[in-house]
Amino acid sequence: MKTIPYWVETAGVFPDRSGKPLTEDTDLVVVGAGLTGLSTALHAARKGARVTLVEKSQIGSGASARNGGMANLGFTIGVSQAIRRYGLERAREIYNSYGEAVDTVERLVNEESIDCQFRRVGRLGVASRPAHFESKKAQQRDLAKYFGHETTLIGKSELRSEIGSDAYHGGLLDPFSGALHVGRFVRGMAEACERTGVEIHERNAAIGVRRTTAGRFEVRTERGVIRAGQVMMATDAYTDKNFPWLRRRQVCLGSFIIVTEPLGEELARDIIPKARLIVDSNQVCHYFRLTPDHRLLFGGRARFAPSDPTSDKKSGAVLFREMCEIFPQLSRTKVEYVWGGSVGFAMDRIVHAGQTDDGVYYSLGYAGHGVQMATHMGQVMAEVMDGHPEASPVRDLAPPRIPLYNGTAWFLPFAGAYYKTLDRIR
Repeated sequence: MKTIPYWVETAGVFPDRSGKPLTEDTDLVVVGAGLTGLSTALHAARKGARVTLVEKSQIGSGASARNGGMANLGFTIGVSQAIRRYGLERAREIYNSYGEAVDTVERLVNEESIDCQFRRVGRLGVASRPAHFESKKAQQRDLAKYFGHETTLIGKSELRSEIGSDAYHGGLLDPFSGALHVGRFVRGMAEACERTGVEIHERNAAIGVRRTTAGRFEVRTERGVIRAGQVMMATDAYTDKNFPWLRRRQVCLGSFIIVTEPLGEELARDIIPKARLIVDSNQVCHYFRLTPDHRLLFGGRARFAPSDPTSDKKSGAVLFREMCEIFPQLSRTKVEYVWGGSVGFAMDRIVHAGQTDDGVYYSLGYAGHGVQMATHMGQVMAEVMDGHPEASPVRDLAPPRIPLYNGTAWFLPFAGAYYKTLDRIR
């Protein structure tokens, strides 16, 4: 098995953007060249700002090219919970932003002519237990009643038209979610940035930010200092110890993915006949889809451990076993790719964006919805930095500090055991 993301290897060659002379003064420094950073940089440059983008590794080397290639509507908390927490109007605004985010991805694909095979194939949330299907019914009612969002309920007897498995008890279909080749999308966004005048510096980590007495910023990088009027932190789950304020406000969970050998069109159609994006209802959930070349991508939190080559291979074995439990017809199929990455969760499981006490801008905590929300929040934060704070759907909602947490998630194995137990008994 290759321990490189399928999306990276099949995206084409990424040029080396390291070693270039560093601009000493600019309007905006963006730290992190994933989708948040690329989108922020692109939209700010379109407004006429001089933008310098620094990345400690390579474009998209974090979560942006390590995910399932799903741009799904909906957030990770329930409708009723969101309304209790924020009130109906604010909950509706936040929920709608997740749908607007998929529109943002589609718009950028079209505006910048990015060949990433974006298609609105729909997301199917499948019920792992009969009781979960009852929850799907309530979810459908709430989405229509409070948010005006129409979905389709699919009973167990009809589910075979959507998935070649008897493992589930029905599902809820959202037709507006999109699939894309995220490696090509990341590459296309970087090219769009450069066409708009953004300077991209790879392999040049930011190691500190200081606000000067004049109200500007000095960004210390491994290759020198950059002075800027504004700074945007776009590192999400890959925020390191140099930026403890952000690191302490989200927990980073590992997520792992395997991709099979090409299945052929007939077997692929038997597995997922309509090429939906599928996510199950477990606490420790699985998500899967077909790739453009008829492979099955199958992901989940196989192990509550950080990603490294050894951990990834162990996780790959777990995921293969779980994939075969759902799809016995794949028991003799080879797995060609396995990899892992980190997903950032704020304590309240919604995205957060704003400014630190020192005036540094940030956006983080996409909680598994980063493909579309990172891209969208980059556009939003470009508006916010241009003097329009009302553009943010999460304005004034600061990420809560996590008790007894300093950025190292020592409690994840215990949490993992707890949620796996819930999946067995509920």
